[in-house]
Amino acid sequence: MKKTLVVSAIGAMSLLLSGCLSAPFEPPVGLVSVIKAPLSTEGNWEMGSKSGESSSISILGLVAVGDCSISTAADAGGVSKVNHVDYEYRNVLGIYQKATVIVYGE
Repeated sequence: MKKTLVVSAIGAMSLLLSGCLSAPFEPPVGLVSVIKAPLSTEGNWEMGSKSGESSSISILGLVAVGDCSISTAADAGGVSKVNHVDYEYRNVLGIYQKATVIVYGE
């Protein structure tokens, strides 16, 4: 019985802490997270005079909606030449998650 409980707990933690977040720099993610990091390590890294954002959200890992593409973020900020891209990730106990792409450029 104890062995089954331990295996179940490890399985549950694996599901809660796993994710599809993939970037050149992945900061630590916890049960409650608000993090920002670069989405790309390539580019000229000048901030530029404009920036734009696009987001998507997930509720309970069951429903996910939104468009967090680079092109949507660039359109939102009127950016025609993207210099670099960051992302922001928010997570509250896996119940609510939000991914935001932030583009910088001219």
